[in-house]
Amino acid sequence: MHHCNSSGAAPLSPFSNDSQWEGQPTSPSLADSENVTSERPILSGPIAAMLSMTLGILSNIVALFILANAYARLRRRSKAFLLFASSLVATDFVGHVIPGSIVMRLYLSGGVPSEEYNQADPLCQFLGGSMVFFGLCPLFLGCAMAAERCLGVTKPLLHASLVTTTRTKLSLSVIWLAALCIALLPCFQLGSYTYQYPGTWCFIKVLEDTEKADVAFVMLFSGLGLTSLAVALVCNTISGLTLVLARIRKKPCNRRSARSHDIEMVVQLVGIMVTSCICWSPLLIIGLITVKQSYEGSIGDDLATYKTLMIMGVRIASWNQILDPWVYILLRRSVLQKIYLITKRPTDFKESTFRCWEIHSFPSSEKNPVSRI
Repeated sequence: MHHCNSSGAAPLSPFSNDSQWEGQPTSPSLADSENVTSERPILSGPIAAMLSMTLGILSNIVALFILANAYARLRRRSKAFLLFASSLVATDFVGHVIPGSIVMRLYLSGGVPSEEYNQADPLCQFLGGSMVFFGLCPLFLGCAMAAERCLGVTKPLLHASLVTTTRTKLSLSVIWLAALCIALLPCFQLGSYTYQYPGTWCFIKVLEDTEKADVAFVMLFSGLGLTSLAVALVCNTISGLTLVLARIRKKPCNRRSARSHDIEMVVQLVGIMVTSCICWSPLLIIGLITVKQSYEGSIGDDLATYKTLMIMGVRIASWNQILDPWVYILLRRSVLQKIYLITKRPTDFKESTFRCWEIHSFPSSEKNPVSRI
């Protein structure tokens, strides 16, 4: 029997109780789980989970400090972007702590027996709703940020007249409310949350005894997530091409300084989009395929494989909340400048477009103690 190492498990993942999957066509019994658990280091799962949770919390806190400091310094037309970015990091922080704490509690208690998976209690309902809410919010926010930057780059005058702090806050409220409404659909019998193997996490029912409402719920969740990623991809592509064309036209330096500020934000958006695509696409696609096969009754002997795919998908998705803040920590002007200085000669640096970047475009690490973190 092969064992999986849980050192890479994230707080939202069910950690390492899935080590007995390989070579078993059906769900193992609780006794088998206990045997496997006793054969691996007892503290490996909790230690890995705590380290991952600590990393996520510290990363989000540092990113929030950086964004808060930048918000106070940037020009008015950039504050909408920073408000979206700060909200994204804050949402990731809360979504990292709340579901992760519940999963940790379930894991340390040994998980729920397989025969009780479909008897979802209030804790499971809350955990499932939290995972849907904190899963959709970053995708919606990334899409909104990409659309806002696309408008700012392609139509700056229209952006200045339409995008205000008040409207940005209203948009954030609508995004959070929309994600909350979707997460609460099972309360109205439109879908359901159940414990997932190995009984340490809850999510939308996609395996065994699925009904039309479950299929519709998964299609809504995955469809909105994939649509958000697609819209973000289109908007970021348009923004990037617009900035490249502006650079080819060789505007005067005082015009390029404003463009360089947009370049910095678009680079960060691309980082967010790539991170979200890598982390969330597997779970969104696997969920659609699994619920379709389950509803049609064609899973058969592949049940263990689909369980493996689901738990790997949620593990990868959980890392989105850890990686997002590093986009703002690493993809800043001061950091990019230093990287450029290391890779290029000082004379080359003087001739580069970095000299046109405004001093206040993003606080540099030399002048800003927060960025030094």
